[in-house]
Amino acid sequence: MINLEVPKKAKALVNQARQAATEVFRPISRKYDRAEHAYPSELDMLAALLDGLNTSGEGGAGAAGVRRGDDDKGGNRNGGNLLTVLGTIELCWGDVALLLSMPRQGLGNAAIASVANDEQLARFGKLWAAMAITEPDCGSDSAAITTTATKDGDDYVLNGEKIFVTSGERADAVVVWATLDRTQGRAAIKSFVVEKGTPGFEVVRLEHKLGIRASDTAVLRFDNCRVPAQNLLGTPDIDTKKGFAGVMQTFDNTRPLVAAMAIGVARAALEETRGLLAEAGVEVDYDKPVNAQHAAAATFLRLEADYEAAYLLTLESAWMADNRKPNSLEASMAKAKAGRTVVDVTLRCVELAGTLGYTEDSLLEKWARDAKILDIFEGTQQIQQLIVARKLLGKTSKDLK
Repeated sequence: MINLEVPKKAKALVNQARQAATEVFRPISRKYDRAEHAYPSELDMLAALLDGLNTSGEGGAGAAGVRRGDDDKGGNRNGGNLLTVLGTIELCWGDVALLLSMPRQGLGNAAIASVANDEQLARFGKLWAAMAITEPDCGSDSAAITTTATKDGDDYVLNGEKIFVTSGERADAVVVWATLDRTQGRAAIKSFVVEKGTPGFEVVRLEHKLGIRASDTAVLRFDNCRVPAQNLLGTPDIDTKKGFAGVMQTFDNTRPLVAAMAIGVARAALEETRGLLAEAGVEVDYDKPVNAQHAAAATFLRLEADYEAAYLLTLESAWMADNRKPNSLEASMAKAKAGRTVVDVTLRCVELAGTLGYTEDSLLEKWARDAKILDIFEGTQQIQQLIVARKLLGKTSKDLK
């Protein structure tokens, strides 16, 4: 039976993450929002500390993955996925863009942790890995990828272009989605680890963005980029019966992380707004019906209820991953709910705060800008709802588009 209270073993980690968010992230949050594309050098020492926590086996300090082949000793487990989600919430309470800028904490690291074999884990485990999926003509439909990987001797030759790659310039390597055979559809899509400096791999440009400005977002090009065959994550076999499931397993691990990012930002906005309402003499009373309270308090209570629902869904999806339970449905539900909630919460908090919400005197306007991407990347709101519908109705992607 699942217990959604924070486990005792996670409390020390949560406290450490809150300290880092309070003492490192928050003080430099506005600085790097203004200095777009400047690398936050203050993060290097913190990244080394998180590496130490991961090495010690504590978990929860970086990008986690689900090792499906791990032995299941029975009973409920509160493992790396739940701990990482809890740590992510705290750090994103500080600043989501700075978390995305942390060395060796990229979504590509989660993919490697989940799919790589033991030899690949030994080679790539210490790298900072970005994830490259989206293409100029391929957004939400990841199965429509056109980047190709052609086998040539002991190598694969990659050709194509990727856009909106988080940490695409700063990372040591990129996990690239490419198709082995476009005629075979989804089943032929595989992921490859491409290290920086590989001939034919070029960072074309960095994007200027609405939010998460401290995080670099790059356009990448692969022009006859030769990658060793052993850099392919998972099996090279094209299994049309299994289809896209092998590659998509990565999302079951990363979508709860993105949901956790959204929850951290939403909580930051709610806490800031609660303080501003209190200063204005507006009391939020949990013992009174909503319709018997100040309009601002009533709005705040509705926002907080949405936040709690998203929070619990996210913990559930991470707990299921730790306990080797299929969590594709729950991961998409958590991502959809949290993504929509953080946008609604931050925008309404800007409104409730009045002039303070729209100026740079408060971080509320920044959080509102940062929030939108959390409803988009790792699968848009619409795609998550489509996945949930397919799972609940027992439909395939061909049946329900």
